[in-house]
Amino acid sequence: MYKRVDEIRGFVRDQFDFLRQDRLAMLGVIVVAGFIFLGLFGPMLAPHDPIEEDMRGEDGSILRLSEPSGEAVLGTTAFGKDVLSQFLAGARPTFIVGLFGGIGTGAIGFLVGLVSGYYGGWVDEILMRLTDLTFSLPFMPMALLLLTFVTPSVWLMTAIIAGFLWKMPARVVRSEVLSVRERTFVKSARASGASDLRTMLYHVGPNVLPIGFLYTAYGIAWAIAAQASLAFLGFGDPTMTSWGRMLRQVFESGNMRVAWWWVVPPALGIAAITTSVFLIGRAYEEVINPEIQTDQ
Repeated sequence: MYKRVDEIRGFVRDQFDFLRQDRLAMLGVIVVAGFIFLGLFGPMLAPHDPIEEDMRGEDGSILRLSEPSGEAVLGTTAFGKDVLSQFLAGARPTFIVGLFGGIGTGAIGFLVGLVSGYYGGWVDEILMRLTDLTFSLPFMPMALLLLTFVTPSVWLMTAIIAGFLWKMPARVVRSEVLSVRERTFVKSARASGASDLRTMLYHVGPNVLPIGFLYTAYGIAWAIAAQASLAFLGFGDPTMTSWGRMLRQVFESGNMRVAWWWVVPPALGIAAITTSVFLIGRAYEEVINPEIQTDQ
């Protein structure tokens, strides 16, 4: 057990040392770490209830569209809500959908690509036609159609996002599997009597796993952007504050060009986390695919 723990620590240390060599990727790691912290503890750090509590001045009047001040560090909304509290609380649904939507996207795409590429034949034909069907269905219109007939929730949005965005990882993983399955060590495993399942999981799978991890990271960024887009269009979880919902509220209020303190925090949060994930993924992509490395 202790040996296993040491191996995990060594792996984490190696990844940290690798990312530290790329300044942009390291910056991305810092932003992602901050985002994870907000996703876990943001609602508890919010000084006010983001939905129920109104910010009031010394005379008892509701502070509507108040600029940042000592009473409200990031100002208030047109409804008298504390922007800082909404920003901190809104990190959690964004974190949930991003994390589990990304993991779902990567896992489904990896499994479909692995099975399709390894077995080939009619299995490949069925799975790839299913992938083609998913490519032919535009994500946003289909997601809006599904959410029209049900009450939106964080977990439902996560399932819809994963159910539509797995297509890209599946295609890429399949192309890698088609190459790996023809290598000598895979043929040797088959010749030694290993079953197809064992060969696929123990010999082919680990060799394409880095691609799966890479597209899982990209899936997190895609999921966050998709969740924010759906929430902005009014199809977010009505019981939770999210960054996309904050942008929708300021847009509906007609103060998007005036209340910059209401727009900047959620917009900057979405842009920062999606960009950071892509920066980290880019660092690993240059290792997985050396052909894209830039000249030093």
